[in-house]
Parts: sequence; C-alpha cells; structure tokens
Amino acid sequence: MRDLGQLVTAMVTPFDKNLDVDYDKAVKLADFLADNGSDSLLVAGTTGESPAMNHEEKIKLFKVIKAAVGNRVPIIAGTGTNNTQDTIKYTREAEEIGADAALVVCPYYNKPPQEGIFRHFKAVAESTSLPIIVYNIPGRTGVNITPETMARLAEIPNIIADKEASGSAEQCSQMVIAANGMKAYNRYLPVKACVGASGPSQTADKVFSVYSGDDSLTLPMLSVGAIGVISVASHIAGKQMKEMITRYFEGKVSEALEIHNRLMPIFKGLFTVTNPVLIKSALRKIGFDCGGLRLPLVDATPEQETALGIAMREAGIC
Repeated sequence: MRDLGQLVTAMVTPFDKNLDVDYDKAVKLADFLADNGSDSLLVAGTTGESPAMNHEEKIKLFKVIKAAVGNRVPIIAGTGTNNTQDTIKYTREAEEIGADAALVVCPYYNKPPQEGIFRHFKAVAESTSLPIIVYNIPGRTGVNITPETMARLAEIPNIIADKEASGSAEQCSQMVIAANGMKAYNRYLPVKACVGASGPSQTADKVFSVYSGDDSLTLPMLSVGAIGVISVASHIAGKQMKEMITRYFEGKVSEALEIHNRLMPIFKGLFTVTNPVLIKSALRKIGFDCGGLRLPLVDATPEQETALGIAMREAGIC
C-alpha cells in the first residue's frame, strides 16, 4: 500500500463549454495539484460532482488521472453510492484500473441503521484488496456513523481510515480513540494512512487513521488525533495548507495557528454556498478555468463572486 500522506485534494471535475468532462484539463489540474502540496488526489468525490456524473465518465476519469500522475501521487477513487452492489462494482473496477485506494461514502438517502452501515462497508471491503477510506458526512447522507460503528469497521484489515466530515472535533477525537484506543497517541506522529517509507508500520499493529473532512477544522482535528485533511481549499492554497500541517507535527503549533488564521477567510468563504460552486469560481480567479457546473448545481451569483474575491484577498491568495 502506498502512503496516502496528510494533504489529499478532492479534485473538481473540469467540464468544457458543453458541460462534457474535459479530460485534458483534468490532467492539467492533477499536475497542478501535485506540484502544489497535494500528497494524494481524490477523483470523482463530491467536490468532483460525482452525483452528476455517469458510470462511464467516472471510470474514464480514474483511468486518465491514474495514467497521467499516478506515478507521482496516489490516486483515490470515489466509488461510494447508496447501493451496495453498485459500490462493489465501482470499487472493483477502480482496483482493476490501478487506483491506490477507494473513498466510500456512507450510504445516503436510505438512512440505514448502524448495523446496515457496518454490513455495507464490510461487503465492499471484502470484495476488494484496495484500502478503503470511510466517508462520514451526515449533512449530506442523513445519517451519522457512530464511533462504535467506526471501531467495528476499523477491525476490517483493508478499512484504513475515516474522512470525518461530521463538523465536530469532539467526534473526531471519539473516532480516533474508539478505533485505536491509546495506541494512536503513544507513537510518534504523524501516523501514516498506509505503510510508507517513514512513519510507523501498521502491518502488525494497525493504526486506523482519521482525516478531517472540513478545511476549517483541520488544525483542531490534528490536535485530537487526525493525521491530515481531505481538502477543497488545497486547490488554491495547497502549499500553505501543507506547511500548516507540517508545522503542527514539527511542534511549531503557533506557526501552524498563524497559517490557519490567515486561511480562515478561504476556509469559510468557499462554503457559503454548496460545494463545489465556489471552488470552481476560485480556480477561475487564479487563472485555472475548470468550466461550469452541471445541474442541479448552478454557478455562483455576482454577490457570491464578490464575497469570494474579498475572502481570497484577505487570505493572500490573490
């Protein structure tokens, strides 16, 4: 397994003027992100407008991005749906393509009980050898994965991490402790999401990793045991975010806090309307046009664009 690192960018999906996937622009974006702090790239996640993409588009996007930058950074395929059999199919295809891991969202709309959530992830994990990151985002799925359920999932060998987007640093701490006990804290940090050239081995004594799923909570979640973030803001502030995480784990907490505070206008400004509306606007403002959005999402209003521009200037982005 490849080390997925600490800063994972959830890539937008570029579209052309007809709102068809622009695969050439996607490659350019992947190169840009790999050059600007991203340790791994998540392809066809929520930020990539996966609910508005069809099966063929997602699979081709996995292939194209893996072929283009897979030798430089690991590629995580967004394969989760609210249908267990479809999720298994997507995940197996991603494995055949050569993806390095899969991000699997908690089933949405169905609102399954905790036992159903557990069995869903267990079935997916048993269908593949890919490392699986569980994606907990109750604001979109309608159901929260509890720490007790996450602890059960962490016992499955190839379920290696949680993208914790509950919006709660307290729950992040509960996830870390429930899945690891105190062993997540009695090793040197950062704990790696997979076995890498540096960092503790997880073969004999697995450590289950937790990533912040919210840019604005990255630093608070690091303080309670998260190892990094699966980020949106890193499209435009990747180097700064990587530096913040590095400074924290070097023990330079005040420097990390300074970066966090400087980036806070971006962290908040990008999410004043549904993601990924404003991150596509922000990319245009730095000269990287990734096209529009597919319905039911719509482009930012002039007022939202103006507020975003102010936030970017306050954060020193442009």
